[in-house]
Amino acid sequence: MPRRRTDTPPPRTGRGEADVLRGFLDYLRTSVAAKVAGAPEPRVREAAVPSGTNLLGLVNHLAYVERAMFLGEEVADWEATFRAAPAASAADVLARYDEAVERANEVLDGCADLDAPLPRPRPGRPAPSVRWALAHMIEETGRHAGHADILRELIDGATGR
Repeated sequence: MPRRRTDTPPPRTGRGEADVLRGFLDYLRTSVAAKVAGAPEPRVREAAVPSGTNLLGLVNHLAYVERAMFLGEEVADWEATFRAAPAASAADVLARYDEAVERANEVLDGCADLDAPLPRPRPGRPAPSVRWALAHMIEETGRHAGHADILRELIDGATGR
C-alpha cells in the first residue's frame, strides 16, 4: 500500500509582494527537499522515466540553478547538472542544495527593491530584476517539484508534500 503524507498547504504570506514571492519559493524548495528525504539509496538515482531523470539529479540541478541565478555562478553544461556525482549520497546532495538556498536567501535578504537587478557578479551579462528572478525560480522549482512528486511515488509509493 502506498505511503501517503499529509499535504502541507501553500504558505499564508501577506505583508507584500516580496513576502509572497519568497514564501512560495521557500515552500517549493522545502517540498523538493522533502521528496528526497527518506528515499532509499540507490533508488534515488535510478532513472524512472525514459529521459533518464532521477530524484537526486533533480535536486542536484536545482542547487546549480540557485547558485547560477542568485550567486552568479557560471554553469558550463546544464545537462550534466541533472546527474549527482556517483560518490555523493542523498544527504550530500541535500546538504549542497540547502547551502545553495541559504546563500541565495542571504542575497535576497539584501534586496529591498523588486525592480532592481540582482546584485550578482556576472561580467558582460546583465542581471535580471529581483522580481523576475523570484518568479523564474518559483516556476523552475515548481516544475521540478512536480517531477519529484512522480519520481518519488514510483520509487516507494510516497505521495504528498
